[in-house]
Amino acid sequence: MRAIWTGGISFGLVYIPVKLYSATPSNSGLDFDMLRKSDQCPIRFARVCKSTGEEVPWGEIVKGYQYRKGDYVILQDEDFERANPKRSKTLEIVDFVSREEVDPMFFEKPYFIEPTKEAAKTYVLLREALKKADKIGLTRYAFRSKEHIGALMVENDIIYLNQMRFKEELREPEDVDIPDHKISPKELDLALNLIDQMTAPFEPERYKDTTKEELLKIIDEKVKGKKPSKKTKTPEPTETNDLMKMLKASLASMKN
Repeated sequence: MRAIWTGGISFGLVYIPVKLYSATPSNSGLDFDMLRKSDQCPIRFARVCKSTGEEVPWGEIVKGYQYRKGDYVILQDEDFERANPKRSKTLEIVDFVSREEVDPMFFEKPYFIEPTKEAAKTYVLLREALKKADKIGLTRYAFRSKEHIGALMVENDIIYLNQMRFKEELREPEDVDIPDHKISPKELDLALNLIDQMTAPFEPERYKDTTKEELLKIIDEKVKGKKPSKKTKTPEPTETNDLMKMLKASLASMKN
């Protein structure tokens, strides 16, 4: 596993040199090629100059900001670092908050944090302090030409950074039609009973991407010239009049 960023965690006046690793693989799904339907000719996406129509190689592409129509300022990687040199190399802890205060909707992408050898003790100190206080450290940093906020959290003795969304990146739910129905005490009791029957410890290894496995089976059938055997069936919505009946049937099935 290759580090994608090196820098440090700023904890008051304490500085902890660290390396950042992506906690998610770049591509864990199946790779599909884009083809023309008529003859299965592969399709590629090209970077084309709007003026000449010529394809432009990656090595000749730079980032530009249009400050007036047709006029650009070219920005290099060092310009982005110069905009905020501290945050481009530092995960600066600005606040500590209780974990339950942060809505999970803000979390976006996790990264593992590993200390350099000389920073092992300060890393462990921060880790144990976060665990004991049951807090997360809110941090600001710059990564890939953009400023971010993140949460430093501890799981299984590893400090990891969970990149977060800014408040303005989340939509407000005012356009969502939220229903308001009266639920009878009996219906609620049955629903609570069903939840109780289905409650289990969280074991992440139990949950796997079965869609990938099913797609591979379908691909194998198509390669062999067979018609895929699995047919999709959309569940029917539960009618209001059948709600009690379906809840009772659900509970009965849990006991079998």
